[in-house]
Amino acid sequence: MYIKLLFFGILLSGTVPVLAQTLEKDTLQLNELQVTAGRFTEQSRLLPFRIKQITARDLAFRNSQTSADVLLQSGDVFIQKSQAGGGSPVLRGFEANRVLLVVDGVRMNNAIYRGGHLQNILRIDNNALEKVEVLFGPASVLYGSDALGGVISFQTRQPTLSDDGRLRLSTSLLTRFSSANKETTQHGTINLGFKNFGSFTSFTASEFGDIRQGKNRLSRYPDFGKRTFFVVRENEQDVVKENPKPDVQVGTAYRQFDMLQKFLYRPTGQVEHVVNIQYSSTGDVPRYDRLTQRSNNGLPSFAAWYYGPEKRFLASYQLKLAGQNFYDKLVLTAAYQGIQESRHSRRFNNSNLRSQVENVEVFSLNADARKVIKAHTWRYGLELVSNQVLSTATSRHILTGATVPSDTRYPDGGSTMNWLGAYLTDQWAVAEAVVLNAGLRYSLVRLEARFNSKEFFPFPFNQTSQQAGNLSGNIGVVYLPAPATRLNLHGSTGFRSPNVDDLGKVFDSQPGLVVVPNPGLRPEYTYNLEVTANQRLGEYLWLDATAYQTWLRDAIVMDAFTFSNQSEILYDGVLSRVRANQNKQRALVRGYHLGFNARLRENLSLRSTYNYTSGRVLEANGTTSPLDHIPPRFGKTSLQYEIPKFRAELSTLYNGWKHLKDYRLNAEDNEAFATPDGTPAWWTLDLRTSYQANQYLTLQLACENILDRNYRYFASGVSAPGRNFIFSLRGSF
Repeated sequence: MYIKLLFFGILLSGTVPVLAQTLEKDTLQLNELQVTAGRFTEQSRLLPFRIKQITARDLAFRNSQTSADVLLQSGDVFIQKSQAGGGSPVLRGFEANRVLLVVDGVRMNNAIYRGGHLQNILRIDNNALEKVEVLFGPASVLYGSDALGGVISFQTRQPTLSDDGRLRLSTSLLTRFSSANKETTQHGTINLGFKNFGSFTSFTASEFGDIRQGKNRLSRYPDFGKRTFFVVRENEQDVVKENPKPDVQVGTAYRQFDMLQKFLYRPTGQVEHVVNIQYSSTGDVPRYDRLTQRSNNGLPSFAAWYYGPEKRFLASYQLKLAGQNFYDKLVLTAAYQGIQESRHSRRFNNSNLRSQVENVEVFSLNADARKVIKAHTWRYGLELVSNQVLSTATSRHILTGATVPSDTRYPDGGSTMNWLGAYLTDQWAVAEAVVLNAGLRYSLVRLEARFNSKEFFPFPFNQTSQQAGNLSGNIGVVYLPAPATRLNLHGSTGFRSPNVDDLGKVFDSQPGLVVVPNPGLRPEYTYNLEVTANQRLGEYLWLDATAYQTWLRDAIVMDAFTFSNQSEILYDGVLSRVRANQNKQRALVRGYHLGFNARLRENLSLRSTYNYTSGRVLEANGTTSPLDHIPPRFGKTSLQYEIPKFRAELSTLYNGWKHLKDYRLNAEDNEAFATPDGTPAWWTLDLRTSYQANQYLTLQLACENILDRNYRYFASGVSAPGRNFIFSLRGSF
């Protein structure tokens, strides 16, 4: 149905050329689109890989609740959610630690990014963003380890300097209310700008209540997603309560606070200094999917399961220089990150609350340079990163308060992960219509983990270490036969070195299963080939298409394992099957992206995007089986109308079926939270409007999921919001 919808839009656009007017350059012409995903600002049409850019204007108009929702509403990035305070991006079938997150040039991925589903992207305040760029496909040459599926680069807002030397003072305010989860968000900024010095400050405080899911379910699954019970504590006992409103997902509420402070000093046009401080903190974030699980006796599995306050602190200094002999531009970035994560769980009718706390410190230094020599644009750089991980755990009796040590999630003696990388790329204008892009990167990664206590697991080793070097490369050709046409072919390799989470994690992934360390783990590799075509037809229609195929080798996957020659061990009072990460999988991922953008009238445009991904594991016996993390078909179609002071968008997000036969069972696809047949197809109808009342105030009204459909994203443990009215007021002074 979705392919038909996309091509119907194309045909519709092609039948109305008489209605077409001159297109806005930033809408349909890639010639003028400036991107920074390649480390420096450049024209996207000269790059061989696909980049999706979300501008500040669209960020403000779509008015998303979280950074995960920003990507979801683009129609080009799939998002998985295990709880309301979660959102795990999927790029071309790669997720979690196989997708690299970057904020202001600093990599967020650290030594404990796991291979399942992540929520770290929510610790970025989307209200403080200037733009978001998504680079699709392996990007290890530019970014090193982890960029297998692609890179998501977030750029926060910069201070605005004064044009005439006098103080430039500006402020902005945002207040937002959403009905489906009773969200209230307050956001404010202050900009102080002088001729050479500027300061930008941003604060955001959000409260999210329990999500009300849609009530209109498929007739085959009349009770799917209903929250029929929840657990409360009464008279020092766990009590199961019937939920009088089963469409309200009790246990999805949380809160978050974000702060950004930037200082900019530009003494000359050749020198720029930027100090960047970011802080994000949450309250307790309930792990909703675990709270809905029942044991074999029919009682809830857990009375409590939540992520404790998650804290992210970033402090960086960036120096930008221009006009020297060995470079035209040089960017030096030194950064420190402090991350704290914790998990707290207590089984039903158990008085012991287990808490696992992880503290990660990351020190990084990046040097990136660009030099243009005739027809060649050279880029080269160096990266140094050091991760320090400290993992602790306790078990506290909730009645007596007695606290004793417990088993840690990661090695209790601490872990370190360090890497060094150097890269060189060349963009060669071979001819007027041909641009060749090529590059190499060498990376060296060393990991050490120490196991001190043998109380909980009698490991046969005290320490494990690993060192791996990797050479990555890419080559691509861009062919520009006409101003309205672009064709490119791109080949690239990628790698991901095992991190502390891969090598040293010990935890129960689900009841009856336990994950143990595997000291023999090695890096995983990808080899990618893709082709892209962009075509503008006349002055009213732009088409783009990308097809790709990626080969995985030595892929790190979770599978059956033995511990002390035993396939089952007693863990947390439950006899559990032993599993571990292993390099035992070869896989093939292929897919395509289709999109169009058409101007129907001067103020009316139609846009659509459609994405398909297929992933198969190549078994040793010559057969194939489903690869996990592969999303169903998905996309977005929208009709946008814009006149001075008013903008509106009527859109639909859609997902195809993910049938159970296409799941990788007992892995990361979470079949336990789907219907007996898998995840059903769905589509929504959304309306957004924005009206600028005057130069100071803008009113935004929206209604998401107008039809109040009940649906759930593939592999997710929480249902999407039902009909959701959003009211926002923006002020700029």
